[in-house]
Amino acid sequence: MTEKMKAIGMYEYRPTEDPESLVDVELPKPKAEGRDILVEVKAVSVNPVDTKVRGRKEPARDVPHVFGYDAAGVVAETGPEVTLFKPGDEVFYAGDITRPGTNQEYHLVDERIVALKPRTLDFADAASLPLTAITAWELLFDRLGVPYGRKTGQGSLLIINGAGGVGSILIQIARRLTGLTVIATASREESVAWVRRMGAHHVINHHEPLDEQLKAIGVPEVDYVASLTASDRNLAIFPTIIAPQGRLALIDDPAAFDIKPLKTKAISVHWELMFTRPMFGTADMIEQHRLLSEVAALVDDGLLVATKTQELTPINAEQLRAAHAIQESARAIGKTVLVGFPSSA
Repeated sequence: MTEKMKAIGMYEYRPTEDPESLVDVELPKPKAEGRDILVEVKAVSVNPVDTKVRGRKEPARDVPHVFGYDAAGVVAETGPEVTLFKPGDEVFYAGDITRPGTNQEYHLVDERIVALKPRTLDFADAASLPLTAITAWELLFDRLGVPYGRKTGQGSLLIINGAGGVGSILIQIARRLTGLTVIATASREESVAWVRRMGAHHVINHHEPLDEQLKAIGVPEVDYVASLTASDRNLAIFPTIIAPQGRLALIDDPAAFDIKPLKTKAISVHWELMFTRPMFGTADMIEQHRLLSEVAALVDDGLLVATKTQELTPINAEQLRAAHAIQESARAIGKTVLVGFPSSA
């Protein structure tokens, strides 16, 4: 008899408030093969990509689509080619968008995109970090080319949407591991306070003219911009606020993005998608294991903090719908985490 596990899935798109938008299901428990590890999932968190995937207007399915990307848990089983982990290891990771997601009791993931979770964090706090930390790290060091660990005291970074999940960890990494002046945007009292807590040197309002505010703090042109949202709406101002030979990185999905006005200043444009390495099985795929291991060490050394702001329990369809509603509100600060699948008793 095939062993079953709890999961949360979607058969067809429905609005978040619809009880059928996400449903509790039972699925066969998977088995680890090759370089996969089977993780008993203890906590998951929600990111914008979760709501984007759920919002696709695709034909109804006969088999539920299980998604979800951030997870922290315990290794239950290892494939025969696994060398990095053993059963009982406590791990965290962000998964692979081309494979079934983490909203299930047991989850298969390639060991090369997994790391031991920070020793000083519980599963809930650990689950708040992987996707956003990978995105922030790759954006800053791989895409923008900021020198890692070199605090020269020169250069500036503008982070648009500093209070979101990626912004929250990007501020910390930039502040702790580079010499950049970190400027972040936030508009509400609580989000401004959060961004300052994360370590931003300056906070400006993304609902007000960015050029005037940058001039007011003495940084009329920035060397780097991390555009985490509203890239199309800010495109017109980028040629003004980015320095000659500056760099722009974005993670959102503008319908159109004409970069020709950036040519005069030779401003380079970089896309960041943390799923690229696992999606294509790139030769450097193991870099995600390495960078997550570095993030865990920085957390344990007290240099980075978890970004969980809300915790829901248990991990079921009702609570996941609530987490999606928080994400879709456009007022989310940090990360919403779900902990513990309900008991079978």
